[in-house]
Amino acid sequence: MSKSMMPSRDLAGARIVAVHAHPDDEAIWTGGLLADAAERGADVTVVTCTLGEQGEVIGETYQGLVADAADQLGGLRIAELRESLCHLGVRGEFLGGAGRWRDSGMVGDPANNHPRAFINSGDTAVEQLVHVLNRLCPHVVVTYGPDGGYGHPDHIRAHEITHVAIPRLPEEEQPQRIVWAVTSREDVDHGLAAIATIPEGWRWPGEGDIAAVEHSDFVVPLNEVAYSAKLRAMKAHATQLWIADGEVSHTNPHAARATVTDTTAAPTVFALSNLIAQPLPAREHYQLGYGLPCGASDTSIMAGLSW
Repeated sequence: MSKSMMPSRDLAGARIVAVHAHPDDEAIWTGGLLADAAERGADVTVVTCTLGEQGEVIGETYQGLVADAADQLGGLRIAELRESLCHLGVRGEFLGGAGRWRDSGMVGDPANNHPRAFINSGDTAVEQLVHVLNRLCPHVVVTYGPDGGYGHPDHIRAHEITHVAIPRLPEEEQPQRIVWAVTSREDVDHGLAAIATIPEGWRWPGEGDIAAVEHSDFVVPLNEVAYSAKLRAMKAHATQLWIADGEVSHTNPHAARATVTDTTAAPTVFALSNLIAQPLPAREHYQLGYGLPCGASDTSIMAGLSW
């Protein structure tokens, strides 16, 4: 490989920690950022707070593992997460250890009342995150905004414990910036307009089906390497995500294919278990949650920071 083709190592020495609620969130929300930062030399760690036990399952193979049946989905999702992290080139750990906190489900789900539900984690989860952050000393922490991105109680809880934990760190060990992963309304609208057809059985999003924001402070354009890593990481979560590119797997033996008129606006089309078609844009968006604002001419999440 010639010197000009070698990846930049301009983030060598930088440390980034992403705090996520469930396996697959690291890929969907922040996969491009994490893969790009790792490729550029940053030390990147994903802290996952639950095993995603309340998730639904795409494909017949593992339908019997859901919470209302065998309740064994969490173990499978550990394996999916491990593969995803490998594709992103980052390290991962579970808050308090694998299985300490359980997926709480959506608002009103009986799982809300489980004694290990993440929403019932109290100050214990905060102190666990303090310990992690104290050990890793990140320059940047990535999580969700106050609404959790789309209202999931576990996402909101991840936001809460992050913002409570950081002030408990010694001042010299506090991150220089917290950023919140968000979905851009502009990217969603342009992406949807570029989708010509969606797979049979999928549906177009209705009003409010895709939570998105009008404004972001940081924009992360994804080069081919970062985008490919993000896509492979998403495919690793095959029980949760269906990519409309015609591929099949042992998890989901059914092919789905969408057609697009503009691959710049919608390079890939995917769906969650709700089968609502969504574009996967080639950039990610973040809002500033705490710390140094970005400059007018540089909206990368490491802009203006020192390490």
